[in-house]
Amino acid sequence: MMKRREFISALGGVAAARPIAARAQQPVMPVIGFLNSQSPETFPGALRGFHQGLKDAGYVEGENLAIEYRWADNQTDRLPSLAAELVRRRVAVIAATGGSSTAAAAKAATTTIPIVFSAGDDPVRLGLVASLARPGGNLTGIGFLVSVLSAKRLELLRELVPGAARVAVLVNPAEAANTEITLRDVEAVARGYGLQIQILKADTSDGINAAFDTIGRDRPDALFVAATPFFVARRAHLLQLVAFHRLPAAYPLREFAEAGGLISYGSSIADAYRHVGVYTGRVLKGAKPDDLPVVQSSKFELVVNRQTAKMLSLTIPPTLLAIADEVIE
Repeated sequence: MMKRREFISALGGVAAARPIAARAQQPVMPVIGFLNSQSPETFPGALRGFHQGLKDAGYVEGENLAIEYRWADNQTDRLPSLAAELVRRRVAVIAATGGSSTAAAAKAATTTIPIVFSAGDDPVRLGLVASLARPGGNLTGIGFLVSVLSAKRLELLRELVPGAARVAVLVNPAEAANTEITLRDVEAVARGYGLQIQILKADTSDGINAAFDTIGRDRPDALFVAATPFFVARRAHLLQLVAFHRLPAAYPLREFAEAGGLISYGSSIADAYRHVGVYTGRVLKGAKPDDLPVVQSSKFELVVNRQTAKMLSLTIPPTLLAIADEVIE
C-alpha cells in the first residue's frame, strides 16, 4: 500500500501540474501586422474603420487579437524594411494600407504570410494579383478606384466653376502609373469641355512650393489635385497655398474638404479600411487570400464646403447641393 506521505506528495504533484496544463490549453492570441506608408495622424477615421472591420469579423485588439503597427511616416523608402520586420515577427496576416507602394513592399517581403492590401490603382495592372476574382498567391484586398474617379471629379469642378477655362492639374511624378491614368482621364474630359490643362508635378514639399509659384505666375482658373498618398499627407500645406492664391480646387478625399478645401469626390477611406479589417479577420479564421476576391470600393463621397465657396464668391448650383453627401456650413 502507498504510505500516507507518498499519497500526499502524489496529490500535490497532480495539483501542481493542473495550472501548467491549464495554461498550456489557453489559446494563443494571434498577432497581425499593420503596415502603412503614412502616419497615425493622417487618417484617424481610416484606422477606426479598420478596427470596426476587425470587430465585424469577431476580433478586438487587446481582447483576442494583438496588432504590430509599422508606420513609414510618409517615407516610402522605409516600407521594405518595415515589412521585413513584420515578417521576422511572424505575424499571422499583414494589412498593407496607405497605397500601392505599401502592398508592393509587403509582397516583396513574403510569399507565405497572407497579405490584405488597399490600393488606389488597378491591382492587376500593378502586378499585386493575377485577377480580381481569383487573386492567386498570398494577396487579396480592396481597390479604392481613386484614380478612375478623376474624370467625374473634374466634371464636378467644372460645374462648380462654370467660367473656368484653364485648369492646373497637380500630380505626383513618383507614382507614374497613377499619374498616367489620372492625366488620361482628365485630358479626355477637358477636351470635351474645351478646357486648357496645365500639368504641374510635385513629389516633395519644395516641389509643391514650386508648383504654386507657377500657379501664382500663370493664374489658372482652378486646380485639380490628383489622388496620391503624398498629397494626402501634405494636405495642410496644399490647402494653405490654395487659400493664399484664392484658387477653386477639387480634391480626391473628404479629408481635404473637411479641412477647408472647396470640393472633394472619391472613395470613402474609412469604409475601404473597414473592408481590409473584415478580410483580415476572415483570413485569421482560415480563409485563403486566393478564395477572397479583390473588392472594388463602392462607397463614394461628394463633399462641398459652403464656407470656402462663399470666401471664393462662388454659388453652389442646386443640382450639386442635391447630390452632395455632405455640405460643410
